[in-house]
Amino acid sequence: MSILNAKSPSSFRKYRDMGLIKKGDSMVSNKIVPLEYGFIEDKDILKSVVVWEIIDMNDKINQPYYHNEDGLVSQNKSLYQILFDAINDGRIKEVYDDELFTTRLSPEAIESRIKSVRMSDAGIDRLNETGKLTEAEKKEFTNVYETKTENVKLLKIKGMWYIDRRDSQMKYRLLGIAAMGQDPTTMGLFGPDGVTPLVGKDELIDLFWVYYPDARNVLANSIVFNSKNLSSDLSFDDLLNARRFSTVIYKTDNGLGNGVIKDYIPKDADAQLEESERLKAQILQMENDMWNY
Repeated sequence: MSILNAKSPSSFRKYRDMGLIKKGDSMVSNKIVPLEYGFIEDKDILKSVVVWEIIDMNDKINQPYYHNEDGLVSQNKSLYQILFDAINDGRIKEVYDDELFTTRLSPEAIESRIKSVRMSDAGIDRLNETGKLTEAEKKEFTNVYETKTENVKLLKIKGMWYIDRRDSQMKYRLLGIAAMGQDPTTMGLFGPDGVTPLVGKDELIDLFWVYYPDARNVLANSIVFNSKNLSSDLSFDDLLNARRFSTVIYKTDNGLGNGVIKDYIPKDADAQLEESERLKAQILQMENDMWNY
């Protein structure tokens, strides 16, 4: 249903949330089923490499992944918020603690990872004095620290570049996506002097890893904010599969240890960026080398 045809804002929001649009006198579903990936035989993969990349949403080209707004004409959520909501309501089930997808995470485990409930120093002092706190005092002295959308400004993606022997093309398949946010257990903490922020306070952690194929149905029905056209129907699944983002490679499956760039090029940010660009060029060269076989 378009806002132009809605009888009231509440009815518009209701049918929008249900995924229904009006066609004549009937309401029909506008849910999208993403185009399935084709089956790939192992023997048809001429050459491949697995890469891990970071999407920095401070980059202008990546800002649509960060945009979060609940408007009337358009409703856009950040990619993190979409994944988090879908995990909580059970639409996304393949959620893991690590990039190898071995340890599953429940919504409760994720909730404990993004939220920290602590009593303030004043509350601890009052408890030591009186031995008991009233309900009002518990509410007053309890601080809740939570990693919200605005704290998640980095995403990690894991995918495979491969050459398909059948059509002699270089292709990319996204395998996993992770949200990185500030650890809530370090929020609101200071050093021994009570003034200096705690060392490592701004360090980001992996909140969860989602096996991407399981998230496609959700992301194909989640529209990306488009400042040039609010009625755009471009989805997050479209954007991610088309690789419409800027990334930095931080790890490759090179057969030598874990392949993390900062481990074999330590303490040199410029050299690490140069290595990332070298790996990108190496991947592009794979397609040119194909004609030498």
